[in-house]
Amino acid sequence: MINCVNDSYLFSIPDLKGVAGVLASEERNIVFTSNRGENTVAMIKAGLEPEVAKVRVGIRPNGLAFDPARNRLLVANTGDPRVEGSTTVTIVDVAKREVVCDIPAPGRTRWAIYDRLTDSFYVNIMEPPQVAVIDGGNPVKVGRTFPVPAKGPHGLELDSRHKRLYCACDEGKLVTLDTSSGTVGGGSSLSGAPDAVFFNRDLHHLYVAVGDPGVIDVIDTDALERVQTQSTEQGAHTIAFDPKRNKVYAFLPSTHRAFIFEDAVKE
Repeated sequence: MINCVNDSYLFSIPDLKGVAGVLASEERNIVFTSNRGENTVAMIKAGLEPEVAKVRVGIRPNGLAFDPARNRLLVANTGDPRVEGSTTVTIVDVAKREVVCDIPAPGRTRWAIYDRLTDSFYVNIMEPPQVAVIDGGNPVKVGRTFPVPAKGPHGLELDSRHKRLYCACDEGKLVTLDTSSGTVGGGSSLSGAPDAVFFNRDLHHLYVAVGDPGVIDVIDTDALERVQTQSTEQGAHTIAFDPKRNKVYAFLPSTHRAFIFEDAVKE
């Protein structure tokens, strides 16, 4: 836990084995983690003395998406190639702390996101490259898929104002998709294979973490072009974003630090 006001370390939450994804909900004041090393998700009540509860989900959970109105969490499980049918999406009732259902996925899952406007969950599928769409009101199956014209969809973000998904792909490309139709829009090149992405709705910037060579690409989402490349550290592929202060935090695996990048307001 980091204090974003003065950029100081506060404390760590133990016993979360192999954390792969983290998602915070301000509406519910809760933080979720996908714990790949123990096939669970943790539900952490935010605060200086956080309360932690866990629910067992599918094999190797990764991406997370949350519907705050219904208090439902989607967990994208990457699965185990040795276990047939283990690539799934799990829906969790957060209030009851129990699994609602487990949905077969059309391929290895990656990141996920929920859109209130379309009332849909979107899940990146690595191969074949596509986005799986699940109805938020009745999340019992993959309703449809959007083909992605680049290899390895990975990071995923949402621009509700433009009804657009930002899909960062292993091929080193950023692809945009219409949230309703899946129509492919413009895109941009990236510095390498991406991982986590965050969208700054105020500055119209997309931050893309690229572990090799170790940078954050800043994409102008109006022009859909890269406007800045900020060096971090080799292998730094996990980032966090503070929208109130326009700060991006990159976690540096070799030196065990957090790199802080404060974005500038457009003139």
